[in-house]
Amino acid sequence: MEPDEHIAALDADGTLLAAAAELAGLDAPIPGCPLWKMRELLRHTGYVHRWAAGYVTHGYEEEVDRYSEDELLRAGPGDAELLGWFRDGHAGLVRSLRSADPGLSCWSFLDAPSPLAFWARRQAHETAIHRADAESAAGDVTAFPAAFAADGIDELLVCFASRGGVPGPARRLLVRTADTGDEWLAEIGTGITARRVRGGAGEVDCVVAGMASELYLLLWNRLPDGGAVTVSGDPELLRTWQDQVQVRWA
Repeated sequence: MEPDEHIAALDADGTLLAAAAELAGLDAPIPGCPLWKMRELLRHTGYVHRWAAGYVTHGYEEEVDRYSEDELLRAGPGDAELLGWFRDGHAGLVRSLRSADPGLSCWSFLDAPSPLAFWARRQAHETAIHRADAESAAGDVTAFPAAFAADGIDELLVCFASRGGVPGPARRLLVRTADTGDEWLAEIGTGITARRVRGGAGEVDCVVAGMASELYLLLWNRLPDGGAVTVSGDPELLRTWQDQVQVRWA
């Protein structure tokens, strides 16, 4: 996907997130983030939007000071102003990305073709997953477009997962999207490596297959009942992923 496609997704999902928050109310619990209610979700995502926009707008070449999770959940305005504050920060991030020079140089923390491509992609998926959180508190989660969901699976497996690891010998997990025809092979051990594969991956320990949108939510631990995803081989490997390979702000 191109940066303008990610920015369009960010714009749309932030709008849906705010609408779901308004519908559910600030006291609604967030199923995918058991320690949070809607106000914490808005504070977290609103802060991250402002944090990201700072790099795009000011071109910081190194990571700047940021709040801890505890600090940012105590920051932000009170309940009466919180939803408007979130909407302002989201709109500001979208504007900063849309107006950024394609040759932007600034700090980033995952592989990408350019800093602009990184921040557009990362914030699109940050907002998408938290949009799903907000919608899950209000009712049904809107399915993601297949190509966008597959892109999010790729970011999680190829970029984020390589920064983690789990105890024990390496095992091989194959993830396959039924609607886009994509496959990824993740080798999970004390270090994790993942890559796109074509035409088979040899012997694997577990295969997880389904529609891209459901796989995207499952791998981000936002599909607790598994949906229509099918698991063959050793399901314990998928449970290990869900229990131990998690992305956190800290």
